[in-house]
Amino acid sequence: MESESLLTPDERVLPTLNEDGSRRWLSPRPSVGKFWHGRRVVAYLLIVIFSAIPWIRINGRPAMFLDIVHREFTLFGKVFLPTDTLLLGLLMMIFFISIFLVTALFGRVWCGWMCPQTVYMEFLYRPIEWFFEGKPGKRKPKNFRGLRKVLRFVVYFIVSLHLSQTFVSYFVSADHLSHWILGSPFDHMTAFTVVMVSTGAMMFDFGFFREQTCCVVCPYARMQSVLLDRDSLIVTYDPSRGEPRGRKKRASKEPGGDVSLNVLELGDCIDCTMCVQTCPTGIDIRDGLQLECIGCAQCIDACNVVMDKIDRPRGLIRYSSQRTIEDGKHQFWRPRVVIYPLILLVVIAGFVTVLVNKESTDVLLMRDKGLPFNTLSSGEIANQLRLRVTNRTDHDDVYTLSIVGPDGVRIEERYSTLEVKAGKEESIKFPIFALPRLFPDASVMIFVRVTNSDGSYTKDLKPFKMHGPYWKEDPDE
Repeated sequence: MESESLLTPDERVLPTLNEDGSRRWLSPRPSVGKFWHGRRVVAYLLIVIFSAIPWIRINGRPAMFLDIVHREFTLFGKVFLPTDTLLLGLLMMIFFISIFLVTALFGRVWCGWMCPQTVYMEFLYRPIEWFFEGKPGKRKPKNFRGLRKVLRFVVYFIVSLHLSQTFVSYFVSADHLSHWILGSPFDHMTAFTVVMVSTGAMMFDFGFFREQTCCVVCPYARMQSVLLDRDSLIVTYDPSRGEPRGRKKRASKEPGGDVSLNVLELGDCIDCTMCVQTCPTGIDIRDGLQLECIGCAQCIDACNVVMDKIDRPRGLIRYSSQRTIEDGKHQFWRPRVVIYPLILLVVIAGFVTVLVNKESTDVLLMRDKGLPFNTLSSGEIANQLRLRVTNRTDHDDVYTLSIVGPDGVRIEERYSTLEVKAGKEESIKFPIFALPRLFPDASVMIFVRVTNSDGSYTKDLKPFKMHGPYWKEDPDE
């Protein structure tokens, strides 16, 4: 008995766990209000955008296409190739710094309003469950419950399959996916397997794991302690107005009517627990900010309805900040609100600068593997080089390699041209020859020029060091 008491926690460890460690299944009541309506509009708009982007074409290309196999990312008509590591790195920095800034200002607005987990769970899978089994507190009769449950998961599967196929279309293109859907799965087993695994994962997540993803798996909640401050906008309860909580009678509105002492002594919170019953993660917002809170404002809508019924002003639970609730003040300008935008502007400026100055062709001349040089029977010195050309244009092109100097260095004509298709990268190995008299110091700097077929691109490459043996002039010559 003593060991059991040591293992028994003083309070619930997680809102999704009972005191004995078993799963606490949540069935949040829907609370319809202005925030719920706003979130529903945002959710359905995001679902439409997610489903439509793979089919939208910009400049003849998909609006978003992440071709991992060929290492090409297309974002809104702009193609990023493997040589664009700097651009992609800057883009990722912009994304993360923006998250830091938005969180510092508006708290977990992403989680409650735009996160796919919340959008799909609350406005897609949850309404399907309510359709077949009824809303909490208004469950349908037990007749045909098993059949309704089977039908619910059949619809879950159809919805999950659509979302998985849409997700895969971002990596294989919508055109390929449409062709594969009508064909045999054995013709594209990899993509078929990915779709099935993704569908199964969604079925498990939205049919079983649900709010556990936000409470246990998602790392974003655990980052709140460093991303938020006392002035960040959060969903919060006003204890100075609500406490002490307790049920009370409505105050008399008649002139000269008695006003109950119970009404005067208690705060506005009547302890109806509607804020807890409607919370999708099962927390009590009256206990303060918690990592499980996703900022969805369901408790705000629920509490406002109750306040209307008892003739109290709305806003007992509202979007506010800890400083405003505790001190009645709000400080907008603070270090992170200044530093984050400055860093963001610098990174965006760097991204735009690199993007604008990006040439239509990337050329890299490098030494090939093997000996540093060879001496031919003719007496010439040969170095093995490799030329890599990336064609960023929308048309195929032919690039010509020529030696600008010094005299006595040549390249064979058969190696002087390279054809590169639009948006592709090609490389060629070739020998370069030089007279031995050019190597008094065992090396010579050569100058190479690359020109495309119509002359619109001409690039003088950086001087390249060609190796050879030490050469000494023969005094008898």
